[in-house]
Amino acid sequence: MKKAYVFPGQGSQFPGMAKDLYENNEVAREMLEKANEVLGFRITDIMFDGTAEDLKQTKVTQPAIFLHSVVLAKCLEDFTPDMVAGHSLGEFSALVAAGAMDFEEGLKLVSIRAQAMQKACEANPGAMAAIIALPTETVEEICAGCEGVVVAANYNCDGQIVISGEKEAVEKACEKMKEAGAKRALLLPVGGAFHSPLMEPARAELAEGIEKAVFHTPSCPVYQNVTAKPSTDPAEIKANLLAQLTAPVRWTQSTKNMISNGAESFTEVGPGKVLQGLVAKISGGSIAVDGVCSL
Repeated sequence: MKKAYVFPGQGSQFPGMAKDLYENNEVAREMLEKANEVLGFRITDIMFDGTAEDLKQTKVTQPAIFLHSVVLAKCLEDFTPDMVAGHSLGEFSALVAAGAMDFEEGLKLVSIRAQAMQKACEANPGAMAAIIALPTETVEEICAGCEGVVVAANYNCDGQIVISGEKEAVEKACEKMKEAGAKRALLLPVGGAFHSPLMEPARAELAEGIEKAVFHTPSCPVYQNVTAKPSTDPAEIKANLLAQLTAPVRWTQSTKNMISNGAESFTEVGPGKVLQGLVAKISGGSIAVDGVCSL
């Protein structure tokens, strides 16, 4: 039976995350202390004892989710994936879990990514909105027909797409989506226009780090956000990662491709249950889906 492991993105953080791993597992404790050293501040203090508000700081959120997922994968006794994928930030967790990148290297890149995105958000806030129950083609056509910058950013599952771009353009697109029959068009409580051209300054900043990073052949194919296809070639993985911040997350297609390539079970590794819900919707409930948040 082919097993797929998937890794969550931003939004799944919670106070107390990874605390039980730290307290009950020697390997986890060593990895998390190493992370404090690499980051230059005790992120574990915020993860274990911080408030939900503390965890919302981008410089904390992204490394915290990455750490929870990667440390957990490392400590699982039967972690033998046939394929992996991660949603947005989760792609970095997937790459490290599959051995395409070293733990410290991955953490440094996630930290650079978080800070670069924070800067880009402050310079050009933008907006994102979830569009519910409208065909993909309609969403893309409306975005293309709007003035200003607005694009499809996350293809989460059929009938659930997130759009991203300049605030006015996103608001205008939302009105048009409702007119076209969308059940809902909701502005999301995020600080920036992720996976849109507005992230170009962050993409360029992160590119410097990615260019210097060493990539290895992973232990199994990684289905990357940009292409939704399996990659095992380090050069290809690197190129797709370079494009990721301004390109859409093709989660629907990634999941469908994993299923058509033989995935019979999906396990979400890390905080939250978002991906379990999406995979269940995409597969029509025909695939075994579960999650692991602690040992």
